[in-house]
Amino acid sequence: MRGVTRVVCVVGAGSLLAGCGVAGGESRGGTDPNGVVRASWSDPQRPIEPGNTNEVQGGKVLGLITRGLTRYDPKTAESVNDLAESIETEDSRVWRIRLREGLRFSDGTPVTARSFTDAWNYTANITNKQVNAPFFQYVEGYADVHPADETARPRAKTMSGLKVTGPRTFEVRLTQRYATWAEGLGYQAFAPLPRLFFEDHAAWLRRPVGNGPYKVESYRRGKAMKLVADPAYRGPDKARNGGVELVVYTDPNTAYADLLAGNLDVADDIPAAQLPNAAADLGDRFVVRPAGIIQTVSFPFYDRAWRGARAAKVRRGISMAIDRDAITKRIFNGTRIPAKDWTSPVLGAKGGYDASVCGEVCSYDPKKARRLIEEGGGLPGGKLVLTSNVDTGSHRDWMDAVCHSVDKALGREHSCVVNPVGTFADYRTQVTDRKMTGPFRAGWQMDYPNIENFLSKLYYTDASSNDGGHSNPEFDRLIDQANAAPSAAAAVAGFKDAERILARDVPAIPLWYQNGSAGFSERVRDVALDPFSVPVYQAITVTR
Repeated sequence: MRGVTRVVCVVGAGSLLAGCGVAGGESRGGTDPNGVVRASWSDPQRPIEPGNTNEVQGGKVLGLITRGLTRYDPKTAESVNDLAESIETEDSRVWRIRLREGLRFSDGTPVTARSFTDAWNYTANITNKQVNAPFFQYVEGYADVHPADETARPRAKTMSGLKVTGPRTFEVRLTQRYATWAEGLGYQAFAPLPRLFFEDHAAWLRRPVGNGPYKVESYRRGKAMKLVADPAYRGPDKARNGGVELVVYTDPNTAYADLLAGNLDVADDIPAAQLPNAAADLGDRFVVRPAGIIQTVSFPFYDRAWRGARAAKVRRGISMAIDRDAITKRIFNGTRIPAKDWTSPVLGAKGGYDASVCGEVCSYDPKKARRLIEEGGGLPGGKLVLTSNVDTGSHRDWMDAVCHSVDKALGREHSCVVNPVGTFADYRTQVTDRKMTGPFRAGWQMDYPNIENFLSKLYYTDASSNDGGHSNPEFDRLIDQANAAPSAAAAVAGFKDAERILARDVPAIPLWYQNGSAGFSERVRDVALDPFSVPVYQAITVTR
């Protein structure tokens, strides 16, 4: 009988103690290398492709079927080379990249320098309508393939800053110095694409072909996606199981019940109502670890009612009407930590986390909240309507708690109401179609462990995930200036200057930092969450 591995950590004031990292579990007999891991999931918003996926559910799939130039260590989040043999620069503006030898996609075709440059050019080109196009905005020639006027035709088909110099080498020329540019290359928007993607795009979307440890076998929307381990994969993280079946759930409580019944192997969205019981129900099969995730409530700046100086007072007032301490203790049993800035403690002080940035805006002060909202002309429409999907994340529970807190602070009932959307995919479509008329959930799971990712991708003008439409020239200037800093330390200092603008604008209200939590069945072991709160699926073993 294999011993139990358990690493214990405290995840927040008044929190429970739980596994942090790899968790074990008792097994009877050996492991089954062909065993399939059954895991909870939700349908992604869009068809899955690197340039057009910027949400968690689709990202999980890309994390299984693609690999990039770099990867993030599942324990430390450190960026290390993966497909890249080397990434070099002398001036932080021109970057030279060399790939490892013998790289292959799951269809047997080679991964070459062109696999990257073609993919990046496709994503950047405005005619392809890829949401991750702004990730390439600092590459020379981006403005030619992606004009600022969304109705204009591109002046070129490819970015002049990308140059293939050999079968395994290419050069990237940026428009300015960017000291931390290489840190983002592990994000899935930078993944390579095979020739099939360009030659038969529809076929690729039906069954995506990547270069990761798994291959897509089938997908039935609303039911499940089945992935099988790729026996030809030669990366450092080869799958230790036969595959992963991502099963769609529209209620995390159902997933948790199936986990307890042994009908599901991994659930990485433990419902809030079950958190007090999870340690008792699962024992060492309950895993909690800090993650680079922040939950926020964003505002639709494309709606005139939420723009201007008076509306900014209302936004600050709403933030100060939310009792974060009480909600995180009562709803989440201490597995969430009240937010003090717009990033994550996972970054650490060296990486840019600063608990002083939000200041009083993130403090519960009912009296000042009432005064600010009154000075701002009151709640638009007379009440606060808070919108989110309710099929994942126990969002209905905390939204009800937020509304109760706002009602209590403002001294009247029904000043805040919840507008629930049934599924994650439907909700994200409403958000990206800019149909929000009031505050909406806009949590962020980091793409890569850098303060820049928490700021520029969410609040920079026209950024890939700037769903609220926030725009501030001073903030943009400070972000550009930080990116051009001569060192990573200087860049972090510059990003912190930009973050202080958010404390004034309040384009989104920081609520709490999220610790990743998951439970697993007796059928599997070696279950861990990475710093992004995603199960390390390829490391999971299935018992016989």
